[in-house]
Amino acid sequence: MSLSGKERRILAEIEEALEREDPELARRVAAINKIESDGDFPRAYGDRLRRWVLAHVWMIFTAGALVIFLLLLAVLTT
Repeated sequence: MSLSGKERRILAEIEEALEREDPELARRVAAINKIESDGDFPRAYGDRLRRWVLAHVWMIFTAGALVIFLLLLAVLTT
């Protein structure tokens, strides 16, 4: 969905005000926008993020299975 002319003008005014009031924040926002528009973010970080999430999911699953096993062992040995 594209922006109307009025919405583009309002956005441009907001950007200009941001650049005047906080140039450092404006620079950071511009850098983020460039990364997102270039499509580098998913390619650069996507695989690493997927591996990180998968590793943590497996760690949580393993810890849960271990807790269940230890609880069953405690119940069966009493």
